[in-house]
Amino acid sequence: MNNKKLTTKLLPAMIALGMATQAQAGITLYDQDGTTFSTDGMINAFYVQSDNDGREQSRVKMGFLPNWIGFNFGKETGDLTLGARSSFWVSINDSDVVRANAQGRGESLGTDTGIDVRQFYGTIDADWGQVLIGKDFGLFNRTNIMSDELLLGYGQTSDALGLIDGGNVSFGNIGSGYTYPFPKAQITYRSPTKNGFQLAVGIFDPSKSDSDSSEDTPRFEGELTYATDFNNGAFKAWLGGLYQSSDDPDGTEVNSIDSTGVSYGANVKLGDLSLTASGFQSEGIHPAAIDNFIVSDSAEMDGYLVQGSYTFGPNRIALSYGENEGENSSDFTYENTAVAWFYTVNSNLKLVAEYDKTEISGTTLGTEENDTVALGAVLTW
Repeated sequence: MNNKKLTTKLLPAMIALGMATQAQAGITLYDQDGTTFSTDGMINAFYVQSDNDGREQSRVKMGFLPNWIGFNFGKETGDLTLGARSSFWVSINDSDVVRANAQGRGESLGTDTGIDVRQFYGTIDADWGQVLIGKDFGLFNRTNIMSDELLLGYGQTSDALGLIDGGNVSFGNIGSGYTYPFPKAQITYRSPTKNGFQLAVGIFDPSKSDSDSSEDTPRFEGELTYATDFNNGAFKAWLGGLYQSSDDPDGTEVNSIDSTGVSYGANVKLGDLSLTASGFQSEGIHPAAIDNFIVSDSAEMDGYLVQGSYTFGPNRIALSYGENEGENSSDFTYENTAVAWFYTVNSNLKLVAEYDKTEISGTTLGTEENDTVALGAVLTW
């Protein structure tokens, strides 16, 4: 793993619930002559109290998901349906950075609100499936993170990764159960759903292993999903993968780094009970899939996430345990245990209370234990 500075690259790059391939329904602004335009969004904030081996912090921050506003376009054109989505992701977290002013005294930078574009793509749909062109989230570990019961909550934090103080984000279960499917420029094909199966395959702009490395092919990612409903329940399973090669010159020799990964999982719903188990294995990928994705050919990792939730009335209780372990210059184990309560006030407002225990051991970052309580509200449209 790397230092705290890497986490700033994720601001505010968390994943959004329900955005796997299609735009949100949202609020329709225009619907005429086969053309539609709509908007959707989310605003959330949490009071967060953490205790990391005696260092306590009391913050007001956003949760695992950032705040966002999205715009969706659709148009029927004969046998084709054209679509597009742009979404703007906003951090409300304030900056803790202090710099010297002209007089040499410390000066706070104040607000650190950042706006980033994580989705900007078009789609072409027909009887033969869909083609997506533009920037969207990746396919490897995509459904793993989409199926996380803590998506609308807070998730794990680490002081070594700089996630406790004001300027940085919580990680959900990134690094403790899955890696992050970082948005990339891509051309992706999705097949029609047949007998519950759907295949997605795509070519992605490759990540570099060094500033002067060579990538003579794109990165390849894919995911096969299966979903079916039965009496008073539903079942979903998935299998994903990625491959990329990067040639990194090292003196007179060239170090060829092959990055590979397999992700998988299943979810079963029985009435009000939901059970999920997912996992992955990878080589040559950062433990959280940040820092431009590739690390080195010596990086090996596997992780898993097990969760259960039960819904009664407007309440949902979720239990979660996730862990990543592997080797990246040294052995490491990164785990998170959580319990969360979600209360649905109405279709647009949820209240959240969550407790997380994050533990790190055997890494170059040192050993730590962090206990976090987060109380928040999530407003969507």
